[in-house]
Amino acid sequence: MSKVQANCLLLLAAAFWGFGNVAQKTVLDHLDPLSAVGMRCLIAGLMAVPLTMLEGGGKFGPGYWMSLIKVSILFSISIIIQQVSYLDTSVTNASFLVSTATVMTPLAAWFLVGERPTAIGGLAAAMTLAGVLLLSGGLTASFSQGDLAAILSAACYALWMVELGRHMQTHGAPVATAAAQFLGAAVITLPLGVLQGNLSLAAISDAGPELAVLGIFSTGAAFGIQTIAQRFTSASHAAVIVSAESVFGAVGAAIFLGERLSSTGAVGAAVVFGSITLLSLTTDKSEISKPAAAD
Repeated sequence: MSKVQANCLLLLAAAFWGFGNVAQKTVLDHLDPLSAVGMRCLIAGLMAVPLTMLEGGGKFGPGYWMSLIKVSILFSISIIIQQVSYLDTSVTNASFLVSTATVMTPLAAWFLVGERPTAIGGLAAAMTLAGVLLLSGGLTASFSQGDLAAILSAACYALWMVELGRHMQTHGAPVATAAAQFLGAAVITLPLGVLQGNLSLAAISDAGPELAVLGIFSTGAAFGIQTIAQRFTSASHAAVIVSAESVFGAVGAAIFLGERLSSTGAVGAAVVFGSITLLSLTTDKSEISKPAAAD
């Protein structure tokens, strides 16, 4: 897979996340956060498992299982905290704050794997942060516990993206990795949803439309696409591309909720896409030095 193809896949994943932001908020009308995460990840996992047969199996190198466990745990923590944040913040605030992972990821990659940020990468990250802030119109409400949770989820996503990139470039098997992440999160959250949440057949039925959007598109398709694409690009690069989620979220809100994008927001959307274009037209030194991965 070429770098351009990987970028297009990441942009598609960002679209799925952006349009799914509304469902991530409204699903809480029917289910508690842990149950919502568990059900969406169970749906995604059941989608991914049959596809693992296409990869074959059994030829895993040293450190595979420990790396897979680390990636799966970070994924579970990130998605749980993000869902919890929606209890006490708006979709706009959450979208902006989670997108700060764009800036956190290059720092995490530098500290964890020695992937030094390039000048172009740093400029693109700064442009993205500024663009998302313009798109959101700023954090107009008082800073809440939900906002803090969104920032914490962004930090966890940054760590996850770095570890996912390292895992994919070393071990491959993207579908098996995606399935492990989804089912691992479901195993962690569903029992807690039964014991401490409101998980029931009636609640699942009421939340059916939201769970379909979240499970099939925002989880199964989007995270699966990202898992595949990060075999062919760096974590820092991927973080900027997927930050387009905020733009697609604004479009989704306009279509489904009747919200109108302000002139400031339109400038912000243009800046985000500008940063994505800038990064897409460059090649990271870290990518040049790596051997090409086989399709």
